[in-house]
Amino acid sequence: MLKQLVLKTDKKCLYKFVYNLGIKGAISFNRFQKRLKKGEFFPAFHFISVTDDCNLHCQGCWVTGKIKNSRMSPEQLDSIITQSKNQGSYFFGILGGEPLLYKPLFDVFKKHSDCYFQLFTNGTLLTPEVAEDLRKLANVTPLISFEGDQEVADVRRGGSDVYEKTQSAIVNSTQAGLVTGVAMSVCKSNLELAFSEDFIHSLIDKGVTYLWYYVYRPVGENASVELALSKEEIEKLRAFLVDARTKYNIVIVDAYWDEDGNGLCPAASGLSHHINASGDIEPCPVIQFATDNVSDGKLTDIYRNSTFLKEFKTEIPNKTTGCIVMDDPQWLVDYTEKHAAKDTSGRGNEAERLAAMQKVPSHGSIKSIPEKNRFYRFAKKRAFFGLGAYG
Repeated sequence: MLKQLVLKTDKKCLYKFVYNLGIKGAISFNRFQKRLKKGEFFPAFHFISVTDDCNLHCQGCWVTGKIKNSRMSPEQLDSIITQSKNQGSYFFGILGGEPLLYKPLFDVFKKHSDCYFQLFTNGTLLTPEVAEDLRKLANVTPLISFEGDQEVADVRRGGSDVYEKTQSAIVNSTQAGLVTGVAMSVCKSNLELAFSEDFIHSLIDKGVTYLWYYVYRPVGENASVELALSKEEIEKLRAFLVDARTKYNIVIVDAYWDEDGNGLCPAASGLSHHINASGDIEPCPVIQFATDNVSDGKLTDIYRNSTFLKEFKTEIPNKTTGCIVMDDPQWLVDYTEKHAAKDTSGRGNEAERLAAMQKVPSHGSIKSIPEKNRFYRFAKKRAFFGLGAYG
């Protein structure tokens, strides 16, 4: 795995990966831990949606169906990054919509060359030219969504020829020498592919560095609750991940379990929060409610004074170690009403949608399956907590 990373990665990209993400990330996580011990809070990292614009219309996407799309101003994005750097946080997940539709994006990456960015992209716009621009920047890892085979991908993503475009994006990225990731939101329609040895080996052969598995979460205008995994399927997925980490030469990331296999909620732990394209500070991307906006003042003051975010961290652990959106959507509705949180979905009916949604199992509903691989046990206990493996 390490040999492939060293030999196939552009040297400048490799340096930024090791230094900006690895070394500085570890330091920033230590600062995060020290803040918590002193009763202070500022997330270890942020997920930032820079635009609601997208060229696809995916099932279970939180930005679909908005009355009007938002785009974050470059000045606001720059301010968020700068304020985070002042707190020792240098890692950011950049989301959309499709972030490659956000024109100022590469200028921001270039200005903050001392940071490391994970670019969540559907891959359809990741051309050889875009990949080369990212190689020159060197501080960005594309995380390319891969949602199924030729037939499933078009249904899941609401587009045409999505599978072929995604395959091309992976090749463009790896051939440019980028640290490249592939993400799959695992649901009923792609569960078999997720377990496929041929699929994983195909990514390894292309030079993909890491494979990130999500558990599908039914959100957005087209929530498609019928795609949610059963408890038995989630447990099967967890067991597969633990075993896969002992046999494949690719980093396999999950977003939901600690080293002992216990479920966790990143927002409840304080590891990360999501800032949407309108500047609203949400617990995470799928909880589309907020009482605070980055325009309200300094981020340090907002996090210090936000009762909505503070009580979320204390109350969620009493409810679930999984995802509250799936485990108890009505509780979430009641919680947001208690805090007079505004609907930030852009659809105006998120509370009604959640109240009508049936409960489905989440990652916190299964038995604990501890990690077998010592590297992953260490990484989950220490490094991964601050470096974007949970989100």
